[in-house]
Amino acid sequence: MNRRQILPALGLLLALAVVGYAAGLFTPLLTTGGYQPVAGPTATPADDSTATSTPYADGYARTSITVRDSETNATLGSVRVAVAETRDQKITGLSKTASLPEDRGMLFPYNAPADRTYVMRGMDFGIDIIYIDSDGRITTIHHAPEPPDGEDGEQYEYPGYGQYVLEVNYEWTTRHDVAEGDRVDIGEW
Repeated sequence: MNRRQILPALGLLLALAVVGYAAGLFTPLLTTGGYQPVAGPTATPADDSTATSTPYADGYARTSITVRDSETNATLGSVRVAVAETRDQKITGLSKTASLPEDRGMLFPYNAPADRTYVMRGMDFGIDIIYIDSDGRITTIHHAPEPPDGEDGEQYEYPGYGQYVLEVNYEWTTRHDVAEGDRVDIGEW
C-alpha cells in the first residue's frame, strides 16, 4: 500500500470505530471488566425492569481471589471479583449479568460466619457457589446449573456455612481441582 491508499483506509477504520462506539458496541469492553450486561428486563425477577447494569459498571469494589491446595499450598486458580458489599448488591448478585469470563467472579463478604442459602434467582448461566469460613477454608462447593427456561431460579437452593461466598463459572472448581478444605486468599478491596 502506498501513502495515497493508507490515508483513506485509516479514515474508514476511524469512521467504523466512531460508529461502533456511538452504537455502544465497545461499552462492555470499556466499562465492565469483562462482564456482559443483560439487555432489558429478561434476566431479573418480574418486579425489576432495570436489568442493564453490571457489577463493574455500578461501582462495585474489586479484588483478587487465589485458591491454594490445602496440602501443598500450590495455586489452583485465581479470579478477579466484584465485591457485593451492600444488601442490594448481594440480592442482585450476578443475576443482571449475561455471561461471566473464566477469570471473573463475585465475592459476598459477611461480618461473621453463619449458615446461609444462596439461590439462582434470575440467572442466565450456571455457576459454582463456594462457601468460605473466616479462616479462608472452603467449607462447601455447589455446582449450580442454569435454571430451566421459564423458572426464576428462586426455588433452587444451595446451603452452606461461611463468612464469604464466592461465585465463579459453572464447574470452575472442577477444572481447577479445587476441593473442600482448600484455602482461599482474598485480596484487599
